[in-house]
Amino acid sequence: MRKIINAIVIVPLALVLLAFAVANRRFVVVSFNPFDSADLSMALNLPLFIVIIASAILGVIAGSCVTWFGQRHWRRAARRHEAEVADARLQLADLRLKLAPPVALTRPSGPSVRPSYPAIGQDKQGATL
Repeated sequence: MRKIINAIVIVPLALVLLAFAVANRRFVVVSFNPFDSADLSMALNLPLFIVIIASAILGVIAGSCVTWFGQRHWRRAARRHEAEVADARLQLADLRLKLAPPVALTRPSGPSVRPSYPAIGQDKQGATL
């Protein structure tokens, strides 16, 4: 299903870009000298479609970077809240262990019979077993 949806989106997009490239084949001068645009030492002679498509790609990349940097405080808050949740879970496990009634472990009468339940305790991180 996903391949079909990709084909429905990608094939028409490729056709539009191909038609755009064929319609805009003329060469333009792109000058990087803001003071003298007639100076050809800092200029490129490129087809118009390359200039427009490259500008669009650079715009998408710049917008993505700005968005990612703009959301850094949300990512930091999420990490802080995850740490608080982990601490709260450890405290809850400790409280449950302290409030739980003591379990009397009795040995079975047979020498080869082992209990089928685990011993109650905590692991290295303090989680209740």
